[in-house]
Amino acid sequence: MRAFITAILLIVLALPAAAAVKIQEVVSPGGITAWLVEDHSIPFTALELRFRGGTSLDAPGKRGAVNLMTGLLEEGAGDLDARAYARELESLAASFGFDSGADTVSISARFLTENRDQVMDLLHDTIHKPRFDAEAIERVRGQVLSGLRSDAKDPNEIAGQTFRAMTYGDHPYGSDGNGTIDSVTALTRDDLLAAHGAVFARDRLYVGAVGDISPDELGVLLDKLLGDLPETGAPLPGKAEVTISGGVTVVPFSTPQSVALFGQRGIDRHDPDFFAAYVLNTILGGGSFDSRLMSEVREKRGLTYGVYSYLVPRDLASVYMGSVASANDRIGEAVEVIRNEWTRLARDGVTAEELDKAKTYLTGAYPLRFDGNERIAGILVGMQMDDLPIDYIETRNDKVNAVTLEDANRVAAELLDPEHLHFVVVGQPEGLETTTN
Repeated sequence: MRAFITAILLIVLALPAAAAVKIQEVVSPGGITAWLVEDHSIPFTALELRFRGGTSLDAPGKRGAVNLMTGLLEEGAGDLDARAYARELESLAASFGFDSGADTVSISARFLTENRDQVMDLLHDTIHKPRFDAEAIERVRGQVLSGLRSDAKDPNEIAGQTFRAMTYGDHPYGSDGNGTIDSVTALTRDDLLAAHGAVFARDRLYVGAVGDISPDELGVLLDKLLGDLPETGAPLPGKAEVTISGGVTVVPFSTPQSVALFGQRGIDRHDPDFFAAYVLNTILGGGSFDSRLMSEVREKRGLTYGVYSYLVPRDLASVYMGSVASANDRIGEAVEVIRNEWTRLARDGVTAEELDKAKTYLTGAYPLRFDGNERIAGILVGMQMDDLPIDYIETRNDKVNAVTLEDANRVAAELLDPEHLHFVVVGQPEGLETTTN
């Protein structure tokens, strides 16, 4: 019976995906803007709060402060210590999620309508009155340090850190937002309070809500929850310069399989050619088994289980990246094939058949993203942060379909830059050495 009820609940939660997602812009009496999708089919709401800046707001010498601060938000607030806080959240049948990234700090909440007021009281204290108790700080600090020690032995993490440093230099993007063992060890409670003040402000707030709540109810909720936030937080860092150049960087690491990240300059999310680049990437290596990289590297040569390319349009810089892993005696061949495909696509472009298949894949897969209230709330926030129009969901597939063969091939020639494509290879690759173009 429980499994049956769970299945029905999941179907209901996914109902907005099957129908048109009707977005309303809500402005609270206090001036807080949110995007709302009403769904009164069940007494449940998902709320997503996102603050621009993320771990890039770490103060100089305090790397990892925003990440550690975010991890401590669920460790007690107001009059509740960590254990009492967890019991209160469980008693309300609600769930909170907290996350930090290079560009954002996110807070998600899921709750039943009957408990909405009590859940929002708890979330208010979480945002405004975090305790940062000494015992909790040391416990979460220990978890972060354990993760950092593990990352130091993970070839994928080593590749990512090496690539970031080469690509962004001294910009916050160029280092791990989780910090280093030394920086995290040195963080104090005052540093966490400063990080909290840097992040949580109205000038960088974005809100999405989906579920059993009306515009008027949402407006009142937002003012009670967020109306007393300070107007401004810490200044956002400036744009990052993408400094990576072509070549290969080998990072020796004892492992039977080498992993590689590769990349070059990318394309901004607001560039008029972004959709052409998006479709183009699907053809090159965007996750489908029909992609050129998957065909050439995996299917024809058996060099890897998977190879992918992806656009990374961050707030302050954009890169075009990819990843692959292969045996030490075969990674050199994989690198050569990837570079050749990068060159061939830039030179010769794509075929009409490839373009049509990519469009069909992208437009067909898009509705699958809307598979629940929480996912939709996150999409609403992401749209706002990307400065997309409120009708974007309705018009997105039209933008994909509008990409012509001429568009795709022009962008291929302009965007793909095999001479400046850099490979960071971690392992013991045979036949590969560190080089620069």
